[in-house]
Amino acid sequence: MRKPSETNVIEYDEAGTAEVLTARTRPLPAAGPGEVTVEVICAGISHIDGFIRSGREATWEAEPFPRRSGSDFAGIVVDSSDPRFARGSDVVGHVRSGAQASYLTVPAAALVKKPKSVSWETAGGAYLAGVTALDTLDDLRIGAGDTVVISAAAGGVGSIEAQLACHRGATVIGTCGERNFDYLRQLKIIPVKYGEGIADRIRAAAPGGVTAFIDNFGQDGHELARALGVPESRYRSSEDRREVELRLLQDDSESVAHGTKQLEMLMELAAAQAFHLLISGYYPFDDVGLAYADLERLHSRGKVVLGTHPVSTYRFLKARDVHDQRS
Repeated sequence: MRKPSETNVIEYDEAGTAEVLTARTRPLPAAGPGEVTVEVICAGISHIDGFIRSGREATWEAEPFPRRSGSDFAGIVVDSSDPRFARGSDVVGHVRSGAQASYLTVPAAALVKKPKSVSWETAGGAYLAGVTALDTLDDLRIGAGDTVVISAAAGGVGSIEAQLACHRGATVIGTCGERNFDYLRQLKIIPVKYGEGIADRIRAAAPGGVTAFIDNFGQDGHELARALGVPESRYRSSEDRREVELRLLQDDSESVAHGTKQLEMLMELAAAQAFHLLISGYYPFDDVGLAYADLERLHSRGKVVLGTHPVSTYRFLKARDVHDQRS
């Protein structure tokens, strides 16, 4: 297995839409002490990538250009100075930015081993959505006896939160559009339709009351939680989610260690089938702009991911696209 000297990366030189993203070839640093070089097989994309790229995320405004994109990846070790990750090892990792690349040289502290039973697509798209879900559930101490409402429960973060809450013994009500009802039912989640009268529909689905509310949608969640009698301490907003995600994108040693510890737990849960990450969009590396356009339409279930070695670049019509065209 050769040690590459170059890598293809996704970069951008100014804030803007996905159209500013460009694939470029850059020198690849060799793995120094405590570092590992990984051939990326699959990389995730997230809404916060778009917020950062567009300039909507003010905490990144001082970051120099060109900037790179993406935080989640999974791949194969091609060079290593750490005995835990020998060449040929399958790994999952995270970075502050730049995961959307063909090769990465990263600190070994940001890697965990990929379980054989976990697909590349799941592993590559798991970090930010999955660890955000874990951190939120841990913060709220969701467990047996809870009845929790999760909005946008069919999305990347929401679907993992909902499944892991069920795994912990909670009853989960997921708010969503009707087209996602069957999907949520398959995950043992009680679906409730968005829109006028939602509070009454939730009360009917949870006659014993609601103990926690996680709002991934960001519209009127706080008022709805109050109407349902959820204590302030057990409500988390979309702004709270943003704060969790931003903490997970920090590159100080404490933040990296926390993210890696939670990622390792997430891989154990995935291997135990405590959750399944639906991949609703799989795009070749060079189609990164189309991948973000898909994500930003706000109708995808689970995750949209990039693959560096797709078997085919042929594009299939998605069932959800057919549904949307008929709506």
